[in-house]
Amino acid sequence: MNAFPAFIDPSDRKIAILGGGNAALRKARLLIAAGARPTVVWAKVSHELRGELSGQAIILETDPSPADISDAELLFVALDERREAERWARIGKSAGALVNVVDRPDLCDFTTPSIVDRGRLTIAIGTGGAGPVFAKSLREKIEALVPARADALLAFADSYRDVVKATIIEADRRAFWERFFNGPIAASVLAGDEAGAHEAMIAAINTPQGAREGVVHIVGAGPGDPELLTLKALRHIQSADVILYDRLVSDEILALSRRDADRLYVGKAKANHAVPQEEIAEKLIALAHEGKTVVRLKGGDPFVFGRGGEELDALRAAGVAAFVTPGVTAAIGCAAETGLPLTHRDYAQAVTFVTGHAKGDSDPDLDWAALAALKNTLVVYMGVGKAGRIASQLTAHGRTGETPVAVIENGTRKDQLIVKGQLGDLETLIARSGVKGPAILVIGEVAALADGRGLVELAIQQANERSAA
Repeated sequence: MNAFPAFIDPSDRKIAILGGGNAALRKARLLIAAGARPTVVWAKVSHELRGELSGQAIILETDPSPADISDAELLFVALDERREAERWARIGKSAGALVNVVDRPDLCDFTTPSIVDRGRLTIAIGTGGAGPVFAKSLREKIEALVPARADALLAFADSYRDVVKATIIEADRRAFWERFFNGPIAASVLAGDEAGAHEAMIAAINTPQGAREGVVHIVGAGPGDPELLTLKALRHIQSADVILYDRLVSDEILALSRRDADRLYVGKAKANHAVPQEEIAEKLIALAHEGKTVVRLKGGDPFVFGRGGEELDALRAAGVAAFVTPGVTAAIGCAAETGLPLTHRDYAQAVTFVTGHAKGDSDPDLDWAALAALKNTLVVYMGVGKAGRIASQLTAHGRTGETPVAVIENGTRKDQLIVKGQLGDLETLIARSGVKGPAILVIGEVAALADGRGLVELAIQQANERSAA
């Protein structure tokens, strides 16, 4: 560390800024956000600066003199011309001010960091002026990890600080606050349920401190590409004590979890249920009762054919605090990845999501006549094994066999496969391309727009590969 970081309350301090352009305006914005009322001095002040800072800063549009900054505690020199900046830096230091010269760290007594501002939570990143762009890049990454309602959480905690101090002995206080910030009460505040959080907080303060209740987050991991995770999903993954994940969650996403987090595979595939659904719910409840922060990580979105609703019902029935974080569902992710618009003014005015999977080995109970009559985009999840039956039902009820189809396997991942054809050839298309799943079927005119290979091209490629072998 080559500089001492400190947070200064500027509200009652004399702070001067020399300059009238954008650099001066940027410094003034930061200071005003922190509660200061700076004095801006320069002969010519920009229209933007005057308009934005009117009423929030003292603006002296005049040639500056040493008297204008004589009693300043902090001086910001926002001037382009180096000699002029050096001269005013010397004057400011002689007057006893701490000086910051914009973009000239060699002239500075202090530098201004890159800032993550969440009200009461302020994170400053400094490079001593050596790499402001690098600091900005780090700030953007940190911004993604800090909850948007962090200030509300800190205000909530602050409102109970005296009560906790009076009620809980000093030896248990640190552990109490650790449970608070990592547990269901904080999760409720961050989710916007402050009424529920107040009720839970009062109960927690009056509960013996050895007891601890955990929290379960049902989180959508998206279709596989880690960059499609939501910011909230990433935050939960990185704070989890235990992650229960299914087969649709990619290794790249699991790698984002803490090194000391337990990972439990509970995936299910057709006719091969690693862990029955009832046991998954029981495991989630048991881990929460142990005081763990648990993430139930599901591919896609938990509430789109993900059985997230069943798990949420079980957790609520057991009195476990549970929250849901949505994910990019497979249809949306795959469509974007392949350039396939699910709706298009020229081809489809609506899109319908259905599942091709039913309990046991039975066909899905769908209104085939209605689906065929819509003539819009139809997306079938988990439909590979029933593709022939799906195609025959749709054509039997009025959809033409020439309707374009696209099959997208492992969408958004490195091993993604996209093949295109016609509805009448859907079963053959899947068999020839070797698609096993996970995959979605897109049926409708927009399927022809997907970036993929047709059945003829696929057959030619496979024939060439056989000849070469």
